[in-house]
Amino acid sequence: MSTNATLPLSVEQDDITFVPPVPETLEDLGVAKSLVEEMILKILYFRGDTSGRVLANTLGINFSVIAPLVENMKRQQLLMAKSSLGMGDISSTFATTEAARELTREYLESNSYCGRIPVPLEQYTVGVKMQRNKTDWLNKEMLLSAFKHMVMNEATLSQLGPAVNAGKSFLIYGQPGNGKTYLAEGLFNIDSEPIYVPFAIEFQGQIIQVYDPIYHQRVDEDVPEVSAFHQERAFDGRWFKAKRPFIMSGGELTLDMLDLCFNPASKIYDAPFQVKANNGIYLIDDFGRQKVTPAEVLNRWIVPMERRIDFMNFRTGGKAQIPFECFLVFSSNLRPDQLGDEAFLRRIQYKMFVRSPQVDEFRIIFRRFCHSQKIECEESVLEDFIDRRYLRTGKKLRRCQPRDVITHAIDLIRFERKPYVLTAEVLHRAFEMTFVSEEYEL
Repeated sequence: MSTNATLPLSVEQDDITFVPPVPETLEDLGVAKSLVEEMILKILYFRGDTSGRVLANTLGINFSVIAPLVENMKRQQLLMAKSSLGMGDISSTFATTEAARELTREYLESNSYCGRIPVPLEQYTVGVKMQRNKTDWLNKEMLLSAFKHMVMNEATLSQLGPAVNAGKSFLIYGQPGNGKTYLAEGLFNIDSEPIYVPFAIEFQGQIIQVYDPIYHQRVDEDVPEVSAFHQERAFDGRWFKAKRPFIMSGGELTLDMLDLCFNPASKIYDAPFQVKANNGIYLIDDFGRQKVTPAEVLNRWIVPMERRIDFMNFRTGGKAQIPFECFLVFSSNLRPDQLGDEAFLRRIQYKMFVRSPQVDEFRIIFRRFCHSQKIECEESVLEDFIDRRYLRTGKKLRRCQPRDVITHAIDLIRFERKPYVLTAEVLHRAFEMTFVSEEYEL
């Protein structure tokens, strides 16, 4: 069942499906009427003459919501109807007066946000909390399906499953080249219900832009036409439907990037990664390689991880309490004792060591990559390669090595116009091009 976005936050969420209800009045929007008026004028200022229907669609609402406000703005001589198709204001083409244009220029001094009406922070908080994954949302079959592209053993799945199902903080560590990032990215493949995300949030007159086309993969949401001038909305148009987000940041991460970012040109704020990742996954890759220490990064997350709320700072000195409902994943090549002490690591709920592959796993990974590249390799050639390059020398197996060696072998084959097949000679030459020599001496 769907439910109203103004339900109290204490409501049990497991049996409720959140769908942002379509606003029927200005009061349902939850923002000041003056903000809606300001946005109407900005749209007309930037777009020029605009019909009532297009105006409402741009705001993300039905025209009936703003009809009284538009009528009042006409009486105040801010708007004028230049033409009409005879179906009321929704079919009229509106233009602004000189007084309205002067007023709009004053509004633009405050900010230049123009688009969907922002969702108030209170409604956003309800929406995020109601879209948490249920306590038993994940099962083994879903996990196997999401990682069918990887070679996974039973032990890894048994460690990964409870952590993902709980959605608590998670540390993945191990030697470079064993697929930690690849494993974390596989979490995005887990089949889950889409969520609703607002285009922007409003709090005490400040606007925070949430929608980011880089990270938010929108789901088809065409609105069916009922007539030439009316639409039947399935949900509040100030929100969009999307896959649960997966956001990753690496060594470039700084603490400033985890707070609101003020854009001096538009005078609005851009939401930080953890807000854009709400109801999804936020991966901090190469943990320990950031410009700030691991302790500083983790200290930033202590309150959000424990209380599921975060505090954002405005440049004016104010603060906003924003829900923190993303699955926080850390991935590191460093040993845990290089990241911090026992008390420090206890803050992260789950830990998983990604081990190097056994020979049998290495063979499977090698064969799978050969298949993906449509290149043949005889069994005897592969066995000889593993024996000479790994078993005799004691070189450590890594999950990335089949891909790296085969890719170099294909480059070699193409350059020398050789038959498209992995021979012993090609494989050994590719191996030498992939790894640095241990014979080098100064």
